[in-house]
Amino acid sequence: MILSALLTSVGINLGLCILYFTLYSILRKQPGNVVVYEPRWVAEEKSQKRSFFNLERLLASPSWVGRAWKLSEEELLSISGLDAVVFMRIFIFSLKLFTFAGIIGVFILLPINFVGNQLSIDFSDLTNKSLDSFSISNVDDGSNWLWIHFSAVYIFTAFVCYLLYTEYDYISSKRIAYFYASKPQPHQFTVLVRSIPVSSGSSVTESVESFFTEYHSSTYLSHSVVRQTGKLQRLLSDADKWYKRLVKLKATNRTHKRSGRDGFLGLFGRKVDLLDHYGKKLQDKEDNVRMEQSSAMEKEVPAAFVSFKSRYGAAAAVHIEQGVNPTEWVTELAPEPHDVHWPFFSASFLRRWICKIMVIIVCIVLTVLFLIPVVIVQGLANLDQLETWFPFLSGLLSITFVSEVITGYLPSLILQMFQWFVPPVMIMLSSVQGYNALSQIQKSACLKYLWFTIWNIFFANVLSGSALYRVNVFLEPKEIPLVLAEAVPAQASFFIAYVVTSGWTSTSSELFRLFPLISSFMQKKFAGKDDDDFEVPSVPYHGQIPKIVFFGLLGVTYFFLAPLILPFLLVYYCLGYIVFRNQLLNVYAPKFETGGTFWPIVHGSMIFSLVLMHIIAIGIFGLKELPLASIFCVPLPFLTLLFHDYCQKRFLPIFKAYPAECLIKKDHEDQNDPSMPEFLDKLVTAYRDPALIPINYSGRSDGHDSLLQHAAEV
Repeated sequence: MILSALLTSVGINLGLCILYFTLYSILRKQPGNVVVYEPRWVAEEKSQKRSFFNLERLLASPSWVGRAWKLSEEELLSISGLDAVVFMRIFIFSLKLFTFAGIIGVFILLPINFVGNQLSIDFSDLTNKSLDSFSISNVDDGSNWLWIHFSAVYIFTAFVCYLLYTEYDYISSKRIAYFYASKPQPHQFTVLVRSIPVSSGSSVTESVESFFTEYHSSTYLSHSVVRQTGKLQRLLSDADKWYKRLVKLKATNRTHKRSGRDGFLGLFGRKVDLLDHYGKKLQDKEDNVRMEQSSAMEKEVPAAFVSFKSRYGAAAAVHIEQGVNPTEWVTELAPEPHDVHWPFFSASFLRRWICKIMVIIVCIVLTVLFLIPVVIVQGLANLDQLETWFPFLSGLLSITFVSEVITGYLPSLILQMFQWFVPPVMIMLSSVQGYNALSQIQKSACLKYLWFTIWNIFFANVLSGSALYRVNVFLEPKEIPLVLAEAVPAQASFFIAYVVTSGWTSTSSELFRLFPLISSFMQKKFAGKDDDDFEVPSVPYHGQIPKIVFFGLLGVTYFFLAPLILPFLLVYYCLGYIVFRNQLLNVYAPKFETGGTFWPIVHGSMIFSLVLMHIIAIGIFGLKELPLASIFCVPLPFLTLLFHDYCQKRFLPIFKAYPAECLIKKDHEDQNDPSMPEFLDKLVTAYRDPALIPINYSGRSDGHDSLLQHAAEV
């Protein structure tokens, strides 16, 4: 890619960013858009609705930036939890890292690259020259200037490790402090027990009661057996839809709106009074739900949520084998009650195992299919190759602006459009994999999307160029550094354009929220929904964390190869810092709290990025005829992995479970808390399946609900 093509891409994306920011600053002031741009405050009834017209509503203003900037970490912790704080710490960590890298890369390495003589540069026509002129490829082979790059690699590695250690230490201390400051939570006193053995003539409830009364007599409190409610959940969903239709119809004052046909889409069938028709339908649905609820009480799953009188008692049950057979009485920490993924429990062990195998196969197929857009993108990035494929386009491609748009902007845009479908697919795959919590599903989807991005966006694009025909050398590990050293620098220009398109514009569109805006308008216009009928979105950690981390990989990898990428990354992280602080303040509401357990994913990916940089450094110094520097780089990946191993032993256990010191200290504090007896009483029913809660939309009373209530508490 030539410099003018990059400038064209930057210009287009910068224009889109300004457009998104301007439209957002105007549209957020309109009363009809409050559910789009301030949904969490609408849900909490704190939004100030603007019903009168004034000129200020039509003018763009940056006042929202000041509010987002002034939001302190303590305020963010109180309104969105520790996961949101850790999410924003990723941006802070990245800004620190690439500010330091930018100083070295832009002011030291970039000038050295530019004044090299390896590539011929015509300074009179600089805009039409390749961006390789700003990379290490332009430094003369065997030049002593390469020792500056070598030193930068060592200094940068040390600084990254220092930041990773301090950040891991800071977040782990915040996790402990957050635990100490928290009120008693049901999941702190509860464990999930699976693979419960049941003797003939006995039930799961009786087995759990007998086992924990005998072996945990001093700490056992109660239990809640899981039941199969898959069919019941579908019936409840149908009943809820009919109830909303009935409520909406009753709110309609016009009589002619209350008559219609009972057939398909209200267009066919006999003419009926919709109010009576919906009421009868709702009663039928309620009867079906109640019958299924009674039936579900007999459909026990060999799993139960077992609650204890203390946190330490629950922790002891998790970390000590409960039976002689380790495949029975399997215990794990329970998620928060509203975090439980209830459909998981309806699946048998065999079905879960088959689902895991199918997920692996689907991930492999998805990875292979994604190579199609990658090949298309690489063809667009290379005009010569594009003209070979489509010779009839040679006349159009000879137009300067067209060629600059095609090579500088279009490839990264196409890749981003294909990527939009990946996070929802990963969530879907993780949801059928057998996890018992929504947070676990998001973490699993986050990891899948991260490695999918690293392979399909980084390695696939790198290897789809000149190195594709040499893929077989990966069977020989000693050849890997040389292959990467040849292929990675050649794709520097493409990844710079990718950062601008997928980073700048995508982050700005996150602020603008185009699809929720269109959806809100369509629902009001055609579905007749009002501002009270909406759902507050949750933070899309599974889609955003992999993107942030992947840009970090690009910055670390190209730090000494093509430091021109660093300013563009800094702009992205600055945009993301402001935009997501605003979104966490006004848009997203937490649906679960993991206590910051997403950070180990970030730490591990940064270690991977460092090792990848070291491997490329070994190869690039070998290609540049500086073998001594290549040899001196060999210890770096081993030292980095040793550092990672130390951090895993030092900090990771805190993210897996709280230590006994913390648990016992909190338990002692609870002894003086007068609200603990009330909390323990509520703990008995905290893990009841929501599908088993009696419903009574129509207002009937027939005694069935009280019987079901009693059965559900057993």
